Amino acid sequence: MTTDFAPFPPLAQLAADLAAGRTTSRALVETALERIADPSGQGSTVFMHVDAARARAAADAHDRLRASGTVLSPLAGIPVSVKDLFDVEGEVTRAGSTALADAPPAAADAPTVARLRRAGAVLIGRTNMSEFAFSGLGLNPHYGTPLSPWRRGVDGDARVTGGSSSGAAASVADGMAAIALGTDTGGSIRIPAAFCGLTGFKPTASRIPKAGGVPLSPTLDSFGPIGNSAACCALVDRILAGLDPHIPAARPLEGVRIGVLTHYVTDDVEPAVANALDTALKHLDAAGAILGDVRFAAFERLHEINRYGFSPIEAYAWHRDLIAQHRDAYDPRVLARILKGEPARASDYLDLIAARAAVLEQAQATLWSRFDAVIAPTTPIVPPRVAPLAADDALFAQTNALVLRNPAAFNFLDACAWSLPCHRHGEAPVGLMLAGAPHSDDMLLAIGRAVEAVLAPLR
Repeated sequence: MTTDFAPFPPLAQLAADLAAGRTTSRALVETALERIADPSGQGSTVFMHVDAARARAAADAHDRLRASGTVLSPLAGIPVSVKDLFDVEGEVTRAGSTALADAPPAAADAPTVARLRRAGAVLIGRTNMSEFAFSGLGLNPHYGTPLSPWRRGVDGDARVTGGSSSGAAASVADGMAAIALGTDTGGSIRIPAAFCGLTGFKPTASRIPKAGGVPLSPTLDSFGPIGNSAACCALVDRILAGLDPHIPAARPLEGVRIGVLTHYVTDDVEPAVANALDTALKHLDAAGAILGDVRFAAFERLHEINRYGFSPIEAYAWHRDLIAQHRDAYDPRVLARILKGEPARASDYLDLIAARAAVLEQAQATLWSRFDAVIAPTTPIVPPRVAPLAADDALFAQTNALVLRNPAAFNFLDACAWSLPCHRHGEAPVGLMLAGAPHSDDMLLAIGRAVEAVLAPLR
């Protein structure tokens, strides 16, 4: 049985408490470090590396700056976790794998990490993940599997956090960090946010620089936050994008056009997910949103279009030399997914690029010209149990594909997308995915804040 720790308050509350002198950065960091180190918790599984001395020194520096009247941003002095996929100067980027355990330390921070530091974030540590970010479930045979807070205290019923940003979500859910930096290539921010009852935002892929770390698919990779509220994610997204660190105001839902996707994304939906989504839609309708069902037929061809897929092809190109040297160090399940890209020819890759361009045109005509945003369940199921997935390769593959299906469809569309919790308090966690057209991030951030407010009575 693992202890549940309460999450930190939202970033706005922490910033207000720091400004009023009700807490200090050092106190927040000590709370995070105590929870990480507590043997009754899961800190040793959630974190790949914790640099307590560096975090304490940064916290003390921000407390001195604050005392002198300098506050770098609303994130200043607040503990933030970083997924093990990002370079942090002086640390080894293992990407959740033992194959990179002997890699040299990073010579510099990734641009995303540097932007967090410049905003005053205190980096508390590097979080565990699916090896090389190539799974939507979060199991890691090398470093352990973080657990969702839902039903964690029930013996034998431990549930996955979702992946690949598994430790990122767990660090926020268990109050080991106030917000987490994750990545999303096929749902790796939104899935763990949904499975842990949190909020996650996947930006348009080109919004945030991708240099400095281990890629999965340069075409699809997106970097973003997992937090306790839409405002938390909106603030960090702005910082990561190099924009002014202010939170976009909520956009009133009266007259907002929202497409409710049918078919494909609703296939095999569990009753708990269907019921939560139906209740959420009723609340949005009552708030004045204009809801309309929409079927996007191109989604139903994605399996055929992605016979190889961007992730396997591009991952194999990056991994082929490492596989030649350290093949036995790979998780066999991850290795199999990477090797799916080995037989792809240049013509297959060019065909895939052309097919995607055609689907993007169809999305503009069918979705983005008609709606301000579209809605689907983040995942069609609630968090599955860890033990059966760990024991059965076929079940793992089937469940992984099901969990990735909906969010990955929007990576293919280059959309920006939220996962917002829409379940009632005490029930199984369910994420509502709210997606917008490429480069409509600021509008979607504003709509997401309003949707969160409308769903708040359920929470």
